[in-house]
Parts: sequence; C-alpha cells; structure tokens
Amino acid sequence: MIFTQRQRKKRKELPPRYLLLIMTIVCVVFIVFGRTAVSGGAGPLSYVAGYVIVPMQNGINKIGSGLSGLSLRFVSKQELEAKNQALEEEIDELRAQLNQVETNQHEYEELKQLYDTQQAFSSFETMDAEVVAKDSGNWFSTFLIDQGSKDGIRTGMNVIAQGGLVGIVVDVGPNYAKVRSIIDDASSISAMDAATSDLFIVNGNLQTMGQSQMIEFSNLRIPEDGESKVAEGDKVVTSQISDRYLKGIPIGYIATVSDDEGNLTRSGTILPIVDFTHLEHVLVIMETKDYADIGMGQGN
Repeated sequence: MIFTQRQRKKRKELPPRYLLLIMTIVCVVFIVFGRTAVSGGAGPLSYVAGYVIVPMQNGINKIGSGLSGLSLRFVSKQELEAKNQALEEEIDELRAQLNQVETNQHEYEELKQLYDTQQAFSSFETMDAEVVAKDSGNWFSTFLIDQGSKDGIRTGMNVIAQGGLVGIVVDVGPNYAKVRSIIDDASSISAMDAATSDLFIVNGNLQTMGQSQMIEFSNLRIPEDGESKVAEGDKVVTSQISDRYLKGIPIGYIATVSDDEGNLTRSGTILPIVDFTHLEHVLVIMETKDYADIGMGQGN
C-alpha cells in the first residue's frame, strides 16, 4: 500500500489523549520515586529518584527561595521609599519652621530698632509708617509710606529710622506720603559736627553712594588760624539753623575730610547711620520746622 507523505506524518503523531496519559503516568512514577527517596528506601528506584527527582526538587526550592527573597527585597524597597518620602516631608516642614523663625526674628529686630529710635526721639511725637513702594534701583532715594493727610502727615515733616535721619516728606496724598531721603541727588541739609559745632552742607549723591555707600559734605569753613578741629569719625547732626530739619537729628559719621582748592573750605564724605538698602518701617516726626519763623530762605 502506498501512503502519501502527509499520511505517514499522521501515523507518527500520537493523539493528544495518549500523550496526556503517558505524562500522567510519568508524574505518578516520579512522585512515588520521590517519596521512596525521601523515606530512605533502597534499590534501583531510589537511585533513579536520587539522580532525577531530588535535583528537580532542589531546583524548584531554589527558585521558590529566590522568588521569596525578591519579594522581600521589593517590600523592603517600598518601605525605604516610604520612609524617604516621610523624611523629605519632615525636612520641608522643618525648613518652613526655620524660615518662619528667621522672619519673626527679622521682624522683631526691625520693631526693636524702631522702638529704640522712638525712645531716642521721645521728645517728639512720632507716627509709625510702613514703606510700601520705592523708585527703581537698589537705594531708597525716594519712596512711599502708607500714612497720608488723613493721618495728619504734612509736607516738610522729618522722617527717621534706625537711629538716624532718613529724609523729609515732599508730597502727601490722602493715604500715602512721598519721602525724599538724604542720599537723593536733590537733597541738601544744613548740618554740623556734633563735637565742634562747625557748620557745613550735606549733599545727597547717588553716584557716591553706589561707589562707596557715602554721601558728601562741603562748605566747611577753615578757621583763620588754619586749624580745623573737624576729624574723621566725628558725628554729624542737623544744625540749629536748618530751615527744614529739626535740630540735632543724627545723620552719620565723617569718613574723609580734605582741604578744598584755595584752603578756605574743606569737604569730604559721610557714612550715613541709616541703611538705605533696607527700609521697611520709618517714624514720621509729627511737626515741621517753618523756615519763615527764622527768616531764612527755603532749601536746607
């Protein structure tokens, strides 16, 4: 009988049900051999079990142990990530608390400084005001405060902070006022050396402030004997002849002094008491010095 190639191939293949039956018998035999080997049975079957079943079981055990270890490592990694997240949140909270403490400390120092200034000028009635805006640039040369005419603020009132003169009110609205500081180019103050009572003019100069954080003074007259007692380190205050500034308000300290050409006057620089890069609160002295009362022209 002649068979085609496809028919021969069919005869060689076992039906699936027979293949399943054979595999079932083999598994049963392996199980029996395994139990025999484990229970210590002797004979050929135990040798077969020793060579075949035991290695298979060892392999399965190793795979199970590996999967178990992998699961533990996975759980451990999750726990570490959770702990790390908790630590990061705790660090963020501590940073926020530290920032709040630093802010509170800064506000405390600012208010304490304002209180000390108020005590130093206790002979004057003052009003606390907050700086709410300023011109562009690093310096508080002109700026706005949150008190105005409805609060009793008037032009010509002197402004102080940090124990020294800040400037003068030059414009007033219902709920704001504009202050020109002593460092502004348009500022000119009649001042004197607190130690010698020598008089001179203090001029604002933003260029000098930018270069050395100083303002300038000029027109310090040299005595006829040629020996000026004004020296570096002397305290400078507003003079009694100023027509716009109340007497005795500290301005700063003389940093440099030199003779002008002709040796008739001296000039130099002054280090201001007030830090004009940081101004948040000021005090407005609630009175003005009317230049008409002393019969002098307006300007100093």
